[in-house]
Amino acid sequence: QVQLAESGGGSVQAGGFLRLSCAASGYNYGINVMGWYRQAPGKQRELVASIARGGSASYADSVKGRFTISRDNARNTVSLQMNSLKPEDTAVYYCNIKFEAAWRPEFWGQGTQVTVSS
Repeated sequence: QVQLAESGGGSVQAGGFLRLSCAASGYNYGINVMGWYRQAPGKQRELVASIARGGSASYADSVKGRFTISRDNARNTVSLQMNSLKPEDTAVYYCNIKFEAAWRPEFWGQGTQVTVSS
């Protein structure tokens, strides 16, 4: 079993910044991709950013240039630096991990609320 502990959500005004962090514990050997998703009220969950074990990162078009994802493989942590936040970034943000072994299920964090006011 794997546990994901998220931190760093909160409320901020437009133009501000927040940093989300997620730490994986438990049977966390062989993590491949770590990522952040978000879900706004009435909308589907969407991928915000992901990063592979080797460091290759990808971003949703809506956050490119504003968000930066990073990871520490030794500590099994992933972070999301969010700058120039907009009201449309308001959502619950979820940490997600996928393993190299295809037979292992993916895991989700409990979610952390990010609220950006105009």
